[in-house]
Amino acid sequence: MNKIILILALWGIYHTASAQNARYESLFDDNWSFYKGDPAGAETTAFNDDSWRKIDLPHDWSIEPLPNQKPGEVIGPFSRNSPGATATGYTIGGTAWYRKSFVLKADESYTQSIISFDGVYMNCEVYVNGKLLARHPYGYTPFDVDISSVVNPAGQPNLIAVKVRNEGKTSRWYSGSGIYRHVWLIRKQPVHLAQNGVWVSTESLSADQARIKVSAIVENTTDKTTPLRLIITLIRPDGKIAQRVSVPTSNISTSKQIEQYITIKQPKAWSIEKPELYTAQVDVISNGKVTDRTKTTFGIRTIHFDATTGFTLNGKRVLLKGGCLHSDNGFLGSATIDRAEERRVELMKAYGYNAIRTSHNPPSKQFLDACDRNGVLVIDEAFDMWERPKNPQDYHLYFKDWWQKDLDALISRDRNHPSVIFWSIGNEINERVDSLGLAIEKELVAEVKRLDNTRPVTEAICSFYDHPNYKWESTIPAFAMLDVGGYNYMRSEYESDHVKHPERVMMGTESYAKEAFDYWQLVKKNPYVIGDFVWTAMDYIGETGLGNARLSDESGRGLLRSFPWFNGFCGDIDITGSKKPQMLYRDVIWGNSDLEMVVHAPIPEGKREIVSQWGWPNEWQSWNWFGNEGKTMEVRVFSNYPLIRLELNGKVIGEKKSGDKTKLITTFKVPYQPGTLRAVALKDGKEVASKQLSTTGQPAYIKLVADRKTIKADRNDLSYVKILIVDARGNIIPDADIPVTLSVSGDGEIAGSGSASPNDMESFNNPVCRTYRGQALAILRPLKNGKKGSIKLHVGAAGLTTGQVSITLN
Repeated sequence: MNKIILILALWGIYHTASAQNARYESLFDDNWSFYKGDPAGAETTAFNDDSWRKIDLPHDWSIEPLPNQKPGEVIGPFSRNSPGATATGYTIGGTAWYRKSFVLKADESYTQSIISFDGVYMNCEVYVNGKLLARHPYGYTPFDVDISSVVNPAGQPNLIAVKVRNEGKTSRWYSGSGIYRHVWLIRKQPVHLAQNGVWVSTESLSADQARIKVSAIVENTTDKTTPLRLIITLIRPDGKIAQRVSVPTSNISTSKQIEQYITIKQPKAWSIEKPELYTAQVDVISNGKVTDRTKTTFGIRTIHFDATTGFTLNGKRVLLKGGCLHSDNGFLGSATIDRAEERRVELMKAYGYNAIRTSHNPPSKQFLDACDRNGVLVIDEAFDMWERPKNPQDYHLYFKDWWQKDLDALISRDRNHPSVIFWSIGNEINERVDSLGLAIEKELVAEVKRLDNTRPVTEAICSFYDHPNYKWESTIPAFAMLDVGGYNYMRSEYESDHVKHPERVMMGTESYAKEAFDYWQLVKKNPYVIGDFVWTAMDYIGETGLGNARLSDESGRGLLRSFPWFNGFCGDIDITGSKKPQMLYRDVIWGNSDLEMVVHAPIPEGKREIVSQWGWPNEWQSWNWFGNEGKTMEVRVFSNYPLIRLELNGKVIGEKKSGDKTKLITTFKVPYQPGTLRAVALKDGKEVASKQLSTTGQPAYIKLVADRKTIKADRNDLSYVKILIVDARGNIIPDADIPVTLSVSGDGEIAGSGSASPNDMESFNNPVCRTYRGQALAILRPLKNGKKGSIKLHVGAAGLTTGQVSITLN
């Protein structure tokens, strides 16, 4: 026995040592040169880029201040003459170039070199040493560029040049521009695993054991048939080995797919509550040498969907509390800095969401990694259009030639993520029920199933606003090809469709926040309606003012608001990450809170409020209404308790019933006077909960609250600092809209800043910004030097004590 243990130990040492150079993989983000424009010859090695700006990736040029600033016309990154106008939040695209010099180290074992891009928006061309190697039109899918044939010998310089074109009207929302996701350099030996060539899935799961399928595609780039063996090691969440399997030796000529079933005892299942993550390490052994090694994170879990039991995760029914998210990171634009992607997911989880729809495009790898770690389920969406356009220069121009490549790239990259439980093939597609659309849908569904038959396929289908002559019944053939039907704003059809199609599984892929109660009641009542995804979970740049509430005499017609609006303003969460009133209502509907209270801003006499279908009334968590003494205020209380009492300065204003009949809302009319407004929840005649709003004092000082006071000395980490205007007692002043000045010292910079105001362009990434409802946000980022030190933020305002915070870098 001791001899066996010794042999195994020695094998392990040899195995580890021999695999040290099996594969080289490194971020390729730093030391790029950037130029906005299209100079002739920029792809060539002879071109001089010394005057270009030096940047690191990820990078989004559309979030940067424009030249020739002019009040009312050009403000920060916004221009009234933007081709995208309201759709893209008045930002500017254009054409730009990125260039980077690099040297490959000498290692004769590597015969293949790849530059891997996770996302470039959009229409990019990749040149290496002056030779065009790749074109990639879609801005949201990953792609690899094999540079092996054109790189210079080890030790000699190489040049990569990337041209990016985001010209015209390419998007219905803010997309950003440039190499806005990570890039990697990967080097491989002749016998290696294909890119994204390892796929791990759960075949069965019980408390005692799980049956895991590991599929690996191995490639041989030599001209000889070679012996091949795989070692598959499954590693538990605690780092201990669960199983190690040696796959019998076989021969490989060009490409070979190997499948291996492995049993894990006492598995730890991945779930929303406990997102346990395993690792699959796959070693390729050719001629006795480890020639490749990859590590893939995965989760052990089962999913099931049907109209009787709904959606079950590991055999347990789950109601999807979902929200749609665009891909931008607020003041950072679309740059997928790791911490920014993680924070959005953390906020969603903290606020009660258990599911996200990546509308309407594939997300970054880092976003899905964060969903895996935090236990958040995902609808991974591929396309916003097929062959017919929604904008003149959008992806419809390329769909026919590129959809299969892009869909394959999406699924191959994302299918190991346990968080991903749906593949969505489209959103509100114009040709969704035409013969053309049905033919395309059939091809898309078949391709998804070919690549991954473990997850359902869905598509978001809406009413026929774009085809007035069509009836809802026209959707029957389209829904018939889907595993789960996505309904955008069509809750009125759920129950009648169920009568006609009792086998159909449905979910609300988009819904209105102000109808949240009605949508959620249908989910709770009907197992065939498995969840609801609000439009939208968080405010985003573009679709300006979609969620606005305006007074009847305000100028402007149409659905969206014009310059200087830049924010959709329809989110449950604002662009700084704070809850809006509709989120408080959702908290009560979902049972995350049982009592919340808001106050409507006064409406001048003779006027009325017009609330967008995607909007919310102009309500605040505030009892600061100076100048309105004696005027009647509307107070709404959201509650799961049966009876609500409202008190003002200790005097009872009234009592009203709450419940399903009132949609958990009780409304009171209250003459304003400063003091304390208190909502009291009563059950069986007893006070069981209360919430209050009090009139604050005058602004006294600035309070800074960091989400994390210690971060890594790494450009991919961030600290989000809330800027709060408070009175002498420390209360946030909800009507304090005042200018504050931001400054930073130490080993970091301000990467982004601003307020939640949807139309204050002046405060967007400006060292002087105006708070909105007493708050603003600054995003701190370590400098490139990697120095362990600190970042100090100072925020001041006239007449107020300056706020200071120090962030430790380690």
